[in-house]
Amino acid sequence: MTTNAPAPVRRGLRGLLPASPAQRILTFATFANSFGGGMFTTASALYFTRVVGLPAGQVAIGLFGGAMAGLMAGVLVGRLADQWGPKRVQVTVMLCGGAVISCFTLIGSFWSFFAVSLVAGMIIPADVASKAPLIRSVADGNPTVLIGYLRSVTNLALAFGSVVAGFAIQIDSRPAYLALVICRALAYVGCGLILLRLPGIAAAAGRRERGWAALRDRTYLSATLANAVLSLNYAVPGFLLPLWIVAQTSAPRWVVSAVLVLNMSFVVLLQVKVSRGVHDTRTAGQRMAWAGTAFAAGLTLMALADGPSRWTATGMLLGGMAVFALGELWFAAASTQYCFGLAPAHLQGQYAGVFGLGSGVVQAVAPAVLSLLPLGMGLPGWLVIGALLMSVGLGSRLLVAWAGRTRPTA
Repeated sequence: MTTNAPAPVRRGLRGLLPASPAQRILTFATFANSFGGGMFTTASALYFTRVVGLPAGQVAIGLFGGAMAGLMAGVLVGRLADQWGPKRVQVTVMLCGGAVISCFTLIGSFWSFFAVSLVAGMIIPADVASKAPLIRSVADGNPTVLIGYLRSVTNLALAFGSVVAGFAIQIDSRPAYLALVICRALAYVGCGLILLRLPGIAAAAGRRERGWAALRDRTYLSATLANAVLSLNYAVPGFLLPLWIVAQTSAPRWVVSAVLVLNMSFVVLLQVKVSRGVHDTRTAGQRMAWAGTAFAAGLTLMALADGPSRWTATGMLLGGMAVFALGELWFAAASTQYCFGLAPAHLQGQYAGVFGLGSGVVQAVAPAVLSLLPLGMGLPGWLVIGALLMSVGLGSRLLVAWAGRTRPTA
């Protein structure tokens, strides 16, 4: 037991967690939710195709429909979190997530799958938007560092969840896949129950707060647009690279897993450290510029892996991912500062919902864009994407400077 461990061990274990009790509760809740997400995300496509019996095309349609349905959910739920209190709304979202995901065990046709997917697609945007004011209320004035820490925890939990899902995939039976779906539902419920231990958090905005201030805030909308375009990077490790490595390079197939593990390791080990240097919108604009440049350099290296020998291609892919992952760290820290630093404290949920709306649209169309350009055109397509990300990253600095001249930072 931890209480009987030597004092240095106890101090080391405490050092892995935030000092604030509320932040520790949020950490445990995040780990539980992400662990379930890792299990479900890894095996869900196999469950829908091998157990339910849906063609891959129908699964893609259902998931796309859910993504579209979720775009406005974040905005609406974020506003509710401002007006009704983030703890209450976040717990409700988690419990609803458990109920909705459990319905996937009952589907038997495309239309039942599509109906559940529409509702399930709203859960993650609603989670993100309602969690933003919750994080702000317990972050002790520095949400960027706390979110960096939670992002590290999330990636670690996703990795553990993926390992558990791997055992079910190896068994490859209906009960094994159903167990993963049920565990995902229980993870949502468990997250909600853990969050109940948080102290009461008052609503930041009055219930009579009217209008959609975030949709009229040109500075915030401009930051949202820049963030949305740069969020295209999230589709590179999980979607673009596996297809590129297997179909276009001579690198061994295990490199697919190697680049994903490398990417995840950067986040787990370095995100908190990188986030500490981002404390205002000026530094956020600087990191966006660094991120866009790193994305362009990393994409170029990975694109050039088409043609060289087996081990040269492997080295270029791993080196390119290392540079790309560094850009992802800078981007995540800067994105958080934009989301929180430009938003009024009493409207954080509404603003976070709008912020997530932009990246949600881009991530929904990202597979089509990456299929058309890098996968369809080869090196020129990779260079187009890299140039786009670099130009938007560099332009973000001008955006932040303009924002500082036109209105004070919230």
